[in-house]
Formats: sequence, C-alpha cells, structure tokens
Amino acid sequence: MSTLDEEDRREYYRIEDTIALEISPLSAHDAAGKDVLQDASPLFNLLSELHLSEFESQHLLRQVSERDRTLANYLKTLNKRIDLLGQVVAQTVLGKFGEPQRVTLSEGGIEFEHHLSYPAGTHLAVKLLLMPQALGLLLRAKVTHCETRSFGTFEIGTEFESLTDAQRQLLARYILQKQALERRQAREQNDPVAD
Repeated sequence: MSTLDEEDRREYYRIEDTIALEISPLSAHDAAGKDVLQDASPLFNLLSELHLSEFESQHLLRQVSERDRTLANYLKTLNKRIDLLGQVVAQTVLGKFGEPQRVTLSEGGIEFEHHLSYPAGTHLAVKLLLMPQALGLLLRAKVTHCETRSFGTFEIGTEFESLTDAQRQLLARYILQKQALERRQAREQNDPVAD
C-alpha cells in the first residue's frame, strides 16, 4: 500500500491476492446511484446473484439445522452442487476477463496496477472475480490515489462506495478465508510433518 494511503482503511484487514479484475469509469448518473450495479454480461450477473442469494439464505439453513439435521445435511449437499455449478460459470466468465493480476484487497477498497491513469476522485465500476470461490462482484469505487509505477502503468488505490451489507459480508468472508488459508500454508511450510 502507498504511504500516502496509510491512514485510509486501516480498520480493515487487507490481503495480497491474484484476481480477475476489470475497471471502467462510471457515468455521473451511475456514480451517484445507490442501486446495485449490473454488468452487461448475463453470466456475470447470475454468478453475483448466486452468491448473494446463498449469503442471504444462510440463516435459514441454520434454523433448519436446529430442527432437522437430515434435511440440513441434504440442503448442504445441494448447496455444494450449486457451488460447483457456480465454479463452471466462473470459468466461462474468467475467459472474458484479461489475465488475473496482483491486487491488495480489503473490505474498504482495492489497490491495483492499471495501464490507464485515473485522477483522485474518479468514480469507477470495479468488476472482481475471486477464485476459487467463484465470487463475482461489481462494485462502485472512488479513486483515492494514482501514482506512476513503471513505463505505462499506474498504481491506483480506491475505496468502495455504496456496498450493500451482503456485498460487504461476502467480501469480508472471502478475505478472512484467504487469510486463514495463508496462515495454514505458512504453518505447514514452517512445521513440516516428519515422515
């Protein structure tokens, strides 16, 4: 993260990750809107809706689990099958993105390198495809800084705007799962099991 951005978003966990990412400037109308952004790709929108509906139904699954474990186990199995279908859709959507790239991601925003410069205050549509969960999110963001990195690339820091609670929770869950995986992998590398 840039030192200019040290005070921004310190309350959020941040991770380094490689994701599929598309950036496009928002019109003044879309930047001012509070509705969830929709993508031109129906597959990407379906992928987003799949995860949002799964998130919104988690509390119902917990209630069913308290009353009927067999039914809850069956529903969890169905959910796993739907997740697999979501991963198939994500692989199809991934083909329409460019190469995955390194980013710094938090609940508060995203920092990435880009071939175009966007001045601070510019409103962007940030389209994320987070793997392996096949989580597709289309979010509003405002540029907080833009610095020249190397010939033809710029480091752009953004903060997310107008996230729904479900979007924020999905992003937070992804970040926490990624951190847990990294800690587990670090432990395994530092403490290999002797054969």
